[in-house]
Amino acid sequence: MGPSMKIKTILLSCFLLGCSLWSFAQQQPMGTSDKMAWWSASRFGLFIHWGLYSQTAGDWNGRPTRGGEHFMLYERIPLQQYAQIAKDFNPTAFDADTWAKAAKWAGMKYIVITAKHHDGFAMFNSPSSDYNVVQQTPWQRDPMRDLADACKRYDLKLCFYYSLGRDWADPDVPTNWPSKAGRSNFWDYPNEDAKDLSKYIERKVKPQLHELLTQYGPIGIIWFDTPELFTKEQSTEIQQFITDLQPNCIINSRIGNQLGDYEVVEQSLMNKAKGKWEACITMSRNWGFNKHDTVWKSPEILVRNLVEVVSRGGNLLLNIGPKGDGTFPVESMARLRSIGDWMSLNAEAIYGSGEWKIQSEGNQLHEEETEIAGQQTIKDAENDATSKDIVSDIRFTTKDGFVYVFVRSPKTDFAAVKSLAAGQAQIAKITLLGSKQKIKWKQDAKALHLPVPSATGGEIPVYVFKVKLVGQS
Repeated sequence: MGPSMKIKTILLSCFLLGCSLWSFAQQQPMGTSDKMAWWSASRFGLFIHWGLYSQTAGDWNGRPTRGGEHFMLYERIPLQQYAQIAKDFNPTAFDADTWAKAAKWAGMKYIVITAKHHDGFAMFNSPSSDYNVVQQTPWQRDPMRDLADACKRYDLKLCFYYSLGRDWADPDVPTNWPSKAGRSNFWDYPNEDAKDLSKYIERKVKPQLHELLTQYGPIGIIWFDTPELFTKEQSTEIQQFITDLQPNCIINSRIGNQLGDYEVVEQSLMNKAKGKWEACITMSRNWGFNKHDTVWKSPEILVRNLVEVVSRGGNLLLNIGPKGDGTFPVESMARLRSIGDWMSLNAEAIYGSGEWKIQSEGNQLHEEETEIAGQQTIKDAENDATSKDIVSDIRFTTKDGFVYVFVRSPKTDFAAVKSLAAGQAQIAKITLLGSKQKIKWKQDAKALHLPVPSATGGEIPVYVFKVKLVGQS
């Protein structure tokens, strides 16, 4: 064998080895620990619902709509008429840097944004479908490109929401919830039995997923919604399609058919399923911007929500609905700032933490929330089941050998922690996050007694004590 032939043989061997390694990488199972590590450590993300429905701000034909951002369905609006909203969509005040900076300040680690909601309108540059923000609006810009750059600057993971089994702009998307055609566009496309989901998948879903996974760099999550009538084979095929393009991209459970890397519960703070999970909730009543929405959760409630979910081993995905002009509502920005102030002192007890042997002490969540969480159903429009009550109670997380005790909304000068009573735990040291003061605690057979700080005017009254137990390294 001559020198040139030897070189060719070596190059061929290297090529085949590379192909083998690439093939092996593609065949790795979903949900591996390395793939999920950043997500599990993050604990807190920003959900953004932004689309044509943001432009109408809750009105249609001079009156308030039904169904929030789902109003195309509730009002039975023909596609050609609904599409005219795009002619007024010109969000010149949009600034991706402002969005990313606000999420970063609040302590969020990832952003999930609606690339395509149920109305079928793509909020990104989609060469495969001209029904998109670049081609149909006077703005003619791709906000996802700007957001991808901003997320990179602020070290945030960019993730895309994609409505999977609902698309009111496509003629081949049947549904069966709560009954046959219950969430279909049957006024434009009345023959439900003639709809062929596989045509929609090949014509729109796969091309748009390819665009989302190749145009904006590494994507943290493809966050699916409403799998509806997807079969196990179709969900599996989409899962593999994503993994082939970006092996490290996480996929949520709403790809359907018990697939995906983690469970999602909507507008609830509890999850009965075992394994990794995420709660997605709104700041107000609606997911998309609605000027008639005046019911806003307080910063205290939102921090309590975050603590509740993390103490149960989950992530919290907190939603904002930007206005049609591209700005966050002032109420949303104010809450992000308040949460950020709290996180600047207490994030240590959130990031990378896990469940302790005891999750909580004190009042439990309402029975109706437990029931809704147990159902694991996909709900619709306004569906907030989270408790709005503020009660004095205690939650726990653990990390690196420490137990973090969250004293929430205390009503007395001392908090009694029964799970850390004498006989239950030997305590080496206690500090209060965000404070340099020495903590004067005492422990008896009934409880560990912790002094509660005097609240200041703008302070969220959720205090975190870091407890080192004897024998813990």
